[in-house]
Amino acid sequence: MTIKRALISVSDKAGLVPFVKSLVEQGVEIISTGGTSKLLEQNGVKVIGIQEVTNFPEMLDGRVKTLHPMIHGGLLGVRDNEEHTQTMDAHGIVPIDLVVVNLYPFKETIQKTDVTYADAIENIDIGGPSMLRSAAKNHRFVTVVVDPSDYEVVLHELSSKNEVTFETKQRLAAKVFRHTAAYDALIADYLTKQVGEEAPESLTVTFEKKQDLRYGENPHQKAAFYQNSLPVQGSISSATQLHGKELSYNNINDADAALTIVKEFKDPAVVAVKHMNPCGVGVGETVLAAYQKAFEADPISIFGGIVAANRPIDADTALLLKEVFLEIIIAPAFTKEALEILTAKKNLRLLQVDVDANQSIEKRLTTVSGGVLIQENDHLSFDDATITVPTKRQPTEKEWKDLKLAWQVVKHVKSNAIVLAKDDMTIGVGAGQMNRVGAATIAIEQAGEKATGSALGSDAFFPMDDTVEAAAKAGVTAIIQPGGSIRDEDSIKKADEYGITMVFTGVRHFKH
Repeated sequence: MTIKRALISVSDKAGLVPFVKSLVEQGVEIISTGGTSKLLEQNGVKVIGIQEVTNFPEMLDGRVKTLHPMIHGGLLGVRDNEEHTQTMDAHGIVPIDLVVVNLYPFKETIQKTDVTYADAIENIDIGGPSMLRSAAKNHRFVTVVVDPSDYEVVLHELSSKNEVTFETKQRLAAKVFRHTAAYDALIADYLTKQVGEEAPESLTVTFEKKQDLRYGENPHQKAAFYQNSLPVQGSISSATQLHGKELSYNNINDADAALTIVKEFKDPAVVAVKHMNPCGVGVGETVLAAYQKAFEADPISIFGGIVAANRPIDADTALLLKEVFLEIIIAPAFTKEALEILTAKKNLRLLQVDVDANQSIEKRLTTVSGGVLIQENDHLSFDDATITVPTKRQPTEKEWKDLKLAWQVVKHVKSNAIVLAKDDMTIGVGAGQMNRVGAATIAIEQAGEKATGSALGSDAFFPMDDTVEAAAKAGVTAIIQPGGSIRDEDSIKKADEYGITMVFTGVRHFKH
């Protein structure tokens, strides 16, 4: 069935005029409204106004113009249903065969820093989604286009087949319902936040495809990367890739972990990550000093890892980074000299991210079979903790510094987690073990002789005193942990026995 009449009303006018002119050349009548109608007429396209179709004036500041039986009857009428066609004829309703509509810019409106509630509400489109849904429902007879990138396929099929195929109409209809669903999801999310609803009875989220990925965690798994419809500044999804091959599924996960950790620090810091766990963290007066400490923390595990810095990468740091095989380097900037050095490595990915960007507290979604878990991100820091020292000995100034670093890092290590820190760097990381002693053993073995005089951080409390015993024998002098076990007193006594100072925070940092 060829297209005889089209209704066109768009906010995004990219490519519209040549598309409509091609339709007119094929004998299609054009119905249009508002700014779209004006643009087409200025470009020599004869347009039928909505009022000419509805015989009813636009009203209520344009809120009501297409919500009319003469429009929706023309969209929803089933052409091979005799009762429908007789009714349409009786009321003078002319079928509409093509709908080209995109919606009021609600997303763009709420992204403005000075947007008012009234402005947001005014940019909720009603007539547009109604026309799109009507046309998409009746896609057996009506072609519906919501994306300018689909103009070409419609014109191609019309010129080569004199109609748009059912398969194309079906695909375009599915795209429409995805589009209107995403549009409504943004509105629902905006209004839900306005009224402060924390856990609504239903949750609708929407993301936009950023890229197809070569594969997922393993080559046999298909994967794609979607980003928030409302971009999150300072995130991996908003990063600018300056160099290197395409990011993989595992790259994105690891880069997100590295960026999240390095954001913990105000002083110059560098984080090395492997399989979403930090393998080395260093803090220094310069980014070079911080990187040297992060590398020294674990020069083996950093191989093939991801490095994130919270300061621009300079030439001296770049020269050291170049000597190691890395997948990704993340930084707020790279000097010209640093870029010249690092881009000599063809596959090395360089990501520029504003690590200081203010982010609202995002919620994290985790899928499970048949459902999804949602929670706030773990945003509590050392400054938010209720610090107590239950042992006889108080930490020294140096120990406080090491304890804070261990606590900042252990928060980002998979549970059960233990981190040893000393002299502005991690020296041992035990991650993802089935028991806390096992995690401590790994961290202590990695630290070796460096464990003497170090601080130990634990993501959760000690259920018994065996972790304190292991730490003491390794030379650890300070421990930081949440506390709260029914056997805390055993750990306190054991710490006092060895002269260890122990700090309770009252904050657990499980990470699964």
